[in-house]
Amino acid sequence: MPAVIDAAVPYLAYLLSALMMLAVFLVLYTRVTRFDELKLIREGNAAAALSLGGAILGFSCTLAFSIALHASWHLFLVWSAAAMIVQVVAYACVARALRHMNQAIHDGNAAMGGVMGAISAGVGVINAACLT
Repeated sequence: MPAVIDAAVPYLAYLLSALMMLAVFLVLYTRVTRFDELKLIREGNAAAALSLGGAILGFSCTLAFSIALHASWHLFLVWSAAAMIVQVVAYACVARALRHMNQAIHDGNAAMGGVMGAISAGVGVINAACLT
């Protein structure tokens, strides 16, 4: 039984830390964007759901790779924080390049939300691969 407990402690530490980092990312990301994704999603705005969903998937990829590839919990936290910055910078760059993106997502333009979500997911996958 001690082997199970020995294995459960790091599992729970990584799981709880990753969920906490995901929550912090959601708070940070939704404050940086110029619209209230959660409110829009509650109202049925698919564009906001696609955009935020892609950002969550992209950030989660980096969390997953960091957990899988780094034995150090502290290094996992460092890479998670770096991934947050990368995702927010990616959003800022896309928002600047596609000047009407924020309004389009607010207005429910699912195509624009899908593009933003895909870019966020792609950035996250590339960021995760850079950890290898």
